[in-house]
Amino acid sequence: MIQKVGSVFRNKIFPSLVWKKEASPSPVLYLTFDDGPIPEITPWVLEVLRKYNAKATFFCVGDNIRKHPSVYHQVLEEGHQVGNHTFNHLQYWKKSLPNYMKNVKECDEVMRSNPLFKVDSEKPLFRPPHGQIGKKMMQQLLEDYEIIMWHVLTRDYNKNYKKENCLKAAIKNTENGSIIVFHDSIKAEKNLKYVLPRFLEYFSNKGYEFHTL
Repeated sequence: MIQKVGSVFRNKIFPSLVWKKEASPSPVLYLTFDDGPIPEITPWVLEVLRKYNAKATFFCVGDNIRKHPSVYHQVLEEGHQVGNHTFNHLQYWKKSLPNYMKNVKECDEVMRSNPLFKVDSEKPLFRPPHGQIGKKMMQQLLEDYEIIMWHVLTRDYNKNYKKENCLKAAIKNTENGSIIVFHDSIKAEKNLKYVLPRFLEYFSNKGYEFHTL
């Protein structure tokens, strides 16, 4: 099942995190892609986004940037936004806070190594892998980053999730201002390649635009 977050309950517990944007008079969606960039998937995503004149935000794993700098460069060159997703896609519960923060900084350094990198928001963006976040971690990160969570998690990475159901649920749970999570990863390929173009077509036909965060 699609996970839809951003309820009043969540916002009260984590009011400093961004779960959803305010609805705008002209409807807007905020597509995000986690875990890339990789040559097997990310260029295809960029091609599909280009077809629908859509901009998106890519939460990049630093080690993937290191291994595939030309793919990362393409993301930036085509006018998309990038955010920090740690250097090694760390699970917070398995690391000490100093080691976790060091990994975040490593990702930040490799992101900034490309001359096209820029910060479009007030602060650089960060999304915790697996959505794992703790109070002390959050307090430290908020000093330097805007922490982006999500309103709709498509679960495209679940290979046992039927692609038709993935699309149906993603459409059903998305609304004006939604932050939607896809993954430009090998694990998500089956569902992503079915869902993304159909999702874009559906909401484009309803007059939605797709912006960076």
